[in-house]
Parts: sequence; C-alpha cells; structure tokens
Amino acid sequence: MLEENKINQYLQFFGLQPEELLSIFNLATEKVLAQDEVYIKEGGTSRKLAYIKKGLIRSFHLKENGDEVTVLLRWEDQFLASYDAIFFSQPSRFTYHAMEPTVILEADYASLMELLNANPKFSSAKDFFMNSMLAEMMERVESFVLLNPEERYLRLIKEKSDIVQRCPDKYIATLLGITPVSLSRIRKRLSSRAGH
Repeated sequence: MLEENKINQYLQFFGLQPEELLSIFNLATEKVLAQDEVYIKEGGTSRKLAYIKKGLIRSFHLKENGDEVTVLLRWEDQFLASYDAIFFSQPSRFTYHAMEPTVILEADYASLMELLNANPKFSSAKDFFMNSMLAEMMERVESFVLLNPEERYLRLIKEKSDIVQRCPDKYIATLLGITPVSLSRIRKRLSSRAGH
C-alpha cells in the first residue's frame, strides 16, 4: 500500500472516498524487482500498469548493431506500462528493467479499466492515467524538436536531481539522444558557467 500522505493526496486530487480508492488498490499487488531484473521483455505482451513506490526502471531498445538506446527512465511516484501493449495491443518494442532494487504496485490494465468505467466517480482518475501517459509521450517527442541536448539535460536533472547518481552516464546520454562524450562536454560547460 502507499504512505498515508500519498493516499490523502490521491483522495483529494480525485475527489474520492477512502473505500473507493481502496477498491482500486485492491486490484494491485506489490512486486519487488531485484537490480537488473527484467520487468517487461521486448516482445512481451504484458498489459500491466505499474506504480513505482521505490526504485528506478529503464526502458530500452536493442538496435541491430547491439547498441542499447534508452527510451525512458521512470522513478518513484510515476506510472509505467508497455505503451505498445496497452494502446496498440502489440508486443512491446522495448525492454523494461530495474536499475536498482525496485518496489512496484501493479494491476492488470483491463481489470483496472473495467473498474474505472463502472463508476462515474472514477472518470477523473481514468482520464488522469490516460492523459498522463499520452502527455509523457508527447513531451518526450517535443523535447527533441524544441530543445537542444543541454536543455534536455537541464530539464532531466531539474525533474530528478539525483538521477545522475542513480543511472550510468551511457544510459542518460542515449536518453538525451547524445553520446557519453557529448554529455561530458555539456557537464563541463555547465560547471564552468557555474564557477564564473
């Protein structure tokens, strides 16, 4: 289950009664992932929606030349799912694995949607989940169109300042669409600006 302050936050945000929120939580089971454990394999058809209580999950694509491209990083208080399986009913193009010991709450997406569709009070929660997933996908695309690599890096560390301690540079670099050498140059530039 979640911490009391998180529960209260969701009750207020969605305008639900405790028993209504509990009916959603009853669909979820807690799962512990070991560091480097794969949660969803490329080609998998898992239609689970996960909430990360603790930990860090990286989604990546393995290119034909063997290079891994980090597609997303998800951490505490974020939701995670195979967008391919949920939105398009297709096998996942990506592998999702735990970068560190991770605790998630996971629920079957179809069961969750059935519950949310059955009660009009849950419509705001359903809209929130769907809109959040779509907004995250759009934000990622827009960042590559509208921001340069340095701006993408600054946005990432503003959003999750400890990510550089928790995730190797090579994964952060591919997430930003750059090489580790370029990431190093960006950090040097930022450091020299901060020093002056």
